[in-house]
Amino acid sequence: MLKGKTAIVTGAAKGIGRAIAAAFAKEGCNIVLNYHSSVSEETIKEIEGCGVACLPVQGDVSDFDFAASLIKQAKKEFGSVDILVNNAGITRDMLLMRMSEEEFDSVINTNLKGSFNMVRHVSSVMLKQRSGVIINMASVVGVMGNAGQANYAASKAGIIGLTKSVAKELAARGITCNAIAPGFVETDMTAVLTDEQKEKMLEVIPLKRYGKTEDIASTAVFLAENTYITGQVINVDGGMVM
Repeated sequence: MLKGKTAIVTGAAKGIGRAIAAAFAKEGCNIVLNYHSSVSEETIKEIEGCGVACLPVQGDVSDFDFAASLIKQAKKEFGSVDILVNNAGITRDMLLMRMSEEEFDSVINTNLKGSFNMVRHVSSVMLKQRSGVIINMASVVGVMGNAGQANYAASKAGIIGLTKSVAKELAARGITCNAIAPGFVETDMTAVLTDEQKEKMLEVIPLKRYGKTEDIASTAVFLAENTYITGQVINVDGGMVM
C-alpha cells in the first residue's frame, strides 16, 4: 500500500526517528532522512538495503527557510511528498524556577515551531496532490505534564493542538494529520537514567516495561496506511494515560 511513496522523517539519525524511517523503507517508501548534526553510514545502508532510495539532508527544522528547502528538495528528487513525520525534538529539562529563557525558547523552537514549519511548507504540495499523511510526534508529557519539563510539555501540548487544527483544515483534500504520544521508550535518552529512576518510571506503567522504538514505528506505519483516521492522538505508552 505504501510502496513507491515518499516519506520525510525529521530527526531520523537515531532512536525513534531512525526506527520510523526504517519501518517505512521496509514498506517500500523512498526516504528523505533529515538530521541535525550527523548520521551514520549504517543508518543509510539499512534503509537502502530495503531496495529504496535514501536522501539524507542535514539541517535545522526550526529554520523556516530550511524547512521550505527540505520539502522542495524532496519534491524535486521523488516527484511527490506523500508522508511527513515530524519527529525532530530536543529536551532542556530544568525546574521552572531555574529554567532560562534560552532553555524554554530552544525547546519550543525545535519541537513546536519546527513541526509548524514543516507542516506549513508540505501542505501546499499535499493540497495540490489532494492526498498526504502528516504524523506529528507528541508525548504523554504533553497530555499529563511533568515536573522539570515545563518547556518540553508545553511544546508537545502545542503539537497536539497543531495536529487537531491541521487535521480540520486539510481534511477536505484527503490529507490526514495525527499525533503519536510515546511514553517511556528505550532510547539513548533513557539509557543514562539510574536504576532508581527507571524503577520509579516503571511504577506508573501498567504494562511494567518500557516501550521500544519499533512500537512507535509500527504505529506510524499504521497511521500512514489508514486513510480514515485524522485529528487523533495515539498514546503508545503501556497504559500510562488511560
